[in-house]
Amino acid sequence: MRRVARRLAISITAAAVATVALASPAQAASNPYSAAQACATDFGGSWASVSDGHRSITAPDGTRVGDVYLMYNSGTGYNCVATIKRVAVGSSTGVSAGIRVEGSSWAYRSGNYKYYQTIQRSAVDKCVMYTGEVLYGTSWQGGGRLSWGNCG
Repeated sequence: MRRVARRLAISITAAAVATVALASPAQAASNPYSAAQACATDFGGSWASVSDGHRSITAPDGTRVGDVYLMYNSGTGYNCVATIKRVAVGSSTGVSAGIRVEGSSWAYRSGNYKYYQTIQRSAVDKCVMYTGEVLYGTSWQGGGRLSWGNCG
């Protein structure tokens, strides 16, 4: 009888540990993409960081779940917003990127991706706002700049 009780206790403990480990939205690996690489992969060209073009995305528990960047291509006059995941890297989970160009409404791209999400818009002689979100567990966490900037 003791043997059965011991096996049952071990099985329950193992199941509890496995459940906690699998339910945790911890980072699997570091992200191999930079914001410039993500924009170039999706849209081609050469992308540069802009001043005030980075925000960290942090969950209420303090976990940094991603970063959102505003990039610029001087050859085309386009801006690219890249949301780079820091959690569940390599697993297809929710991630989005958004941009608003002065005189236009918000534009978003979202879906389940392994590493990042990007969006681009022409912003010649206009100001922009940008945002990004990462699904962390069952909640979306976001960051960005919700005031006009990077005008020109």
